[in-house]
Amino acid sequence: MSSVRYLVDEEGRKEGVLLDIAMYRQFLEELEELESIRAYDEAKASGDEVIPFEKAVEEIEREKKE
Repeated sequence: MSSVRYLVDEEGRKEGVLLDIAMYRQFLEELEELESIRAYDEAKASGDEVIPFEKAVEEIEREKKE
């Protein structure tokens, strides 16, 4: 990981983080994977009809585009 760079206000308080693009893209990919896992866990716990994981991911991705 590269060093963390902060955006600060006039008093020096940290207000934001500056990320390089590779780290940002990695975070987005990992977040999408976690969202898929969470959706799968919620569906499994609901007791609804069981569908294959791949199909669940496809449905989630389709809903994101709407």
